[in-house]
Amino acid sequence: MGFFAELLISIFLVISGIFGFVGSYGLIKLKDSLQRLHAPTKATTLGVGGVLIASMIYFFAKTGYVSVHELLISLFLFLTAPITANFIAKAYIARNMKEKDLPESQGEFGWSVYDDPPEGTPAARDL
Repeated sequence: MGFFAELLISIFLVISGIFGFVGSYGLIKLKDSLQRLHAPTKATTLGVGGVLIASMIYFFAKTGYVSVHELLISLFLFLTAPITANFIAKAYIARNMKEKDLPESQGEFGWSVYDDPPEGTPAARDL
């Protein structure tokens, strides 16, 4: 393995370590749950992405083949992290916000994900 490959691997590992540290520090130091949510979903995702890129460079320099494992892990990570953050934020809003604090909803059933009411509710029995 050449010097250039080792330098690239080292750079990506240092960058990912910095992002991981910033994300972890933000998770501890930020006050509110929604603020804490931002640090790990953004910074730590980039940190893990840096480690995966360093791993791809290492295995390409060592064997000459591109490793598909790291690509699949990166795809899974970059697809699931924002969705998870969205669900956590929605759960926080549903638990901590009062209806009077929210803006008016355009739907018939208030702040709901669905147009139809959930099964078993009085509004569903009227349909």
